[in-house]
Amino acid sequence: MKFPIAVAALLALGLAHAASAQEAAKAQPAAAAQPASPPKAPLGLWITESGNLEVNIAPCNPGGGNTLCGKVVRVLANRSMSAPGTDMAAVDVRPALGMILLSGLRPAEGGNSEYQGEIYNRENAKTYRAHLTPAEPEQLLVRAYVGIPLFGKTQVWRRPAAEHGSAQ
Repeated sequence: MKFPIAVAALLALGLAHAASAQEAAKAQPAAAAQPASPPKAPLGLWITESGNLEVNIAPCNPGGGNTLCGKVVRVLANRSMSAPGTDMAAVDVRPALGMILLSGLRPAEGGNSEYQGEIYNRENAKTYRAHLTPAEPEQLLVRAYVGIPLFGKTQVWRRPAAEHGSAQ
């Protein structure tokens, strides 16, 4: 008859956990009542995960509007993202410098810090849907996908080193 004893012990453990979760929820009502802060915009300079490009994310239209774009402000390398360790043979042969890689970025619905828009891949000359999520410390999660985010890949973009600053 060990089985019923084990079931009773698990049931008691589950009830104790539920009770402690309820107490924790009661202890922090003020934090739950605070309004959500506006999304943290991913503005400024970012180095792509491959280390190829420095991209400046800024308002698309400096005169107004809340849509953000990402423009290449510096080319650092020419590494392939699809074949690591090799040089990239971009299908789009236009110069990367000055190219708009991110477009139509707007805050996602729901009040979180995520932005939605599109990202252009020079290596295959295709445009994908994208979600950008500012992360700490000084990281930007960039998820490019087709259809739904489940069918995508997340990259981690980083702020440039201090010596690069925002002199661009």
